Amino acid sequence: MKNNSILIIIAIALFQMSCSSDAKKEATKPTDEQEPLSVILMIGDGMGIAQVSTAFYFGDKAPNFKRFEVIGLHNSTSTSHKITDSASGATAFSIGEKTYKRAIGVAQDTVAKGTILERLQKQGYQTGLISLTTITHATPASFYAHVKDRDMHEQIAEQLSSANIDFLAGGGKKYFNQRTDGNNLFDELIRNNYNLDTLALSTAIGDKRNAFIIAEEGLPSKIEGRDDFLKKASLKALDYFDENKKPFFLMIEGSYIDWGGHAEDADMVIEEVRDFDETIGAVMDYVETHPNTLLIVTADHETGGMSVGKFYEEDSITGKKKEIPEKVALYFNTDQHSGELIPVMAKGKGAQNFQGIYENNEIYHKILKALEEAK
Repeated sequence: MKNNSILIIIAIALFQMSCSSDAKKEATKPTDEQEPLSVILMIGDGMGIAQVSTAFYFGDKAPNFKRFEVIGLHNSTSTSHKITDSASGATAFSIGEKTYKRAIGVAQDTVAKGTILERLQKQGYQTGLISLTTITHATPASFYAHVKDRDMHEQIAEQLSSANIDFLAGGGKKYFNQRTDGNNLFDELIRNNYNLDTLALSTAIGDKRNAFIIAEEGLPSKIEGRDDFLKKASLKALDYFDENKKPFFLMIEGSYIDWGGHAEDADMVIEEVRDFDETIGAVMDYVETHPNTLLIVTADHETGGMSVGKFYEEDSITGKKKEIPEKVALYFNTDQHSGELIPVMAKGKGAQNFQGIYENNEIYHKILKALEEAK
């Protein structure tokens, strides 16, 4: 009888130890495995393969583009034009359908379609948009607005004021406080619980939404003296999302690569790509320490029909051209958009979905697939 009592005591002790061990394992289980996947979409406006290539030829260190192992290509055509624009290009990403040139958040019949940002908001995601141009410009607008033409900036700004996006950074003040209807939409943002700063990229407040709209239209380009606003804003947004401990969707636009192509300005393209690449590096560092995050880097279209070719110097006496083998030059075929296939690079959980060659609207569906796989 005594031996049976001892055996019962030992059995109870072992059971309690087992329960304690299981509880300890549950308590130490990484929290990121329990949360939905966060998504960062970086869009280098006007950035084709030649633009990416400049990061390899100009600069004194290896570009962050080189850190990607998953690479694909997308076709940027719209339903109305073989050569697309930023509006239809970004809208294809945001709604999962190709649409006509100049469309913002609407299908080809001009009917509004829910965007990836709006869809994830309904699932409890935090959301953010960062741009170097006005925050009502075609690329950022395509993720929250629904209008038939990209130039409807005042209507787009009005939709933004009630879109409840958690983190905003960019330009476009005049569409909020110098409007033809006389309204001041900054007042509306404040009523909607925004910490608003129209002067600088200041401290983000964790228990509020944050809007840093700090230029009348776009910010300056790099060759005009812009600092590393894009990198700073991106890191500030990521810190803000981390503080609130919720999954997020963040779109970051490197806007002026496109402008450099339109201006056929090689120096501008080089500097804007360098700035975008440095921002990519900061975001990739974040992804590497936050494994439950997916990063996609792509562009809406290419601008300039740009190529990287031989560099020549002309002899001042004979007029003959001589190739300088250790240098390259940038050449532009046009000052408009082109129809080149566009690079797609991905890192993090679900990155494998972005390999291959596909249509631009597939970016949306590949994001949804990655989100589903991460559950």
